[in-house]
Amino acid sequence: MLQQTQVSVVKNYYQNFMRRFPDITTLANAQQDEVLSLWSGLGYYSRARNLHKAARIIRDQHRGDFPATIEELQALPGIGRSTAGAILSLAQQQPAAILDGNVKRVLARCFAITGWPGKSSVLRELWSLSDQLTSTKRPRDYNQAMMDLGATLCSRSKPGCRQCPLQLNCKACLQQQQHLYPGKKTPKKLPHRLIQMLLIRDAAGHILLEKRPQTGVWAGLWSLPEAAAETQAQTACYQLTGIEPQQVLAMEQRRHTFSHFHLHIQPQLLHIAKPAHRVMDSERLVWYKLDQLNSLGIAAPVMRLLKEIGEIT
Repeated sequence: MLQQTQVSVVKNYYQNFMRRFPDITTLANAQQDEVLSLWSGLGYYSRARNLHKAARIIRDQHRGDFPATIEELQALPGIGRSTAGAILSLAQQQPAAILDGNVKRVLARCFAITGWPGKSSVLRELWSLSDQLTSTKRPRDYNQAMMDLGATLCSRSKPGCRQCPLQLNCKACLQQQQHLYPGKKTPKKLPHRLIQMLLIRDAAGHILLEKRPQTGVWAGLWSLPEAAAETQAQTACYQLTGIEPQQVLAMEQRRHTFSHFHLHIQPQLLHIAKPAHRVMDSERLVWYKLDQLNSLGIAAPVMRLLKEIGEIT
């Protein structure tokens, strides 16, 4: 959960997740929908899907025993070199190096490593330093200390160098060039995409949801049916339900930014007299009451829309 997400955001999610899935077998036996529902709002949902897949692999291929080697760990979905090192050092006290964003920043400043850490040559240099410096006697304490140092004193902006135990050995600090490290990635212009999201609601208050494919944006989550920007919302509604909407309301457009593009969402609220029975039998399209949505994995922008229509209708 802490990959790409701050501790303050993760804390409650983690506690709820662990209450529901206290061990590998419980997680492995759960349905994907339930796993995603407890992840809703955290983003980067591939992490939840990979965690679920990894639990099933450990249950089926390792007899429920957690792998204890770097090779076995990296063979699990969603676990790379740094995550594997963190697991081995923090959970099993093995001398394994890590290189998360915080550690990259500490090493880049301390040794004045120029260049963006995502560049292969810079990454190799940082990994080499991490391997050399990781304690063989107290790897758990060392790795935790490095992550905490980067998360607190050695922050991106306004680092607390006066309190830092490495200040006399840090090249960036001695040269007063902390702001130069680590190097930044050259920004690229993100493309824009416009879609319509259809909030189709029947007379009983059910909302039509669509299961997204297992690959791509919001993979495996429940979402709202979408239509191309140029498509008539009424036409799209009829194609999905076989019923003409009685009322169409264009809601305020909003934007959601992914790592690789900006998604502009034009919500359309459509009221129909009754749900079409052929849709009720579909595994991809399902009618749901708004008060039942907490049991589903739904992306945060979609959940905000659903909560919004719950207030205005």
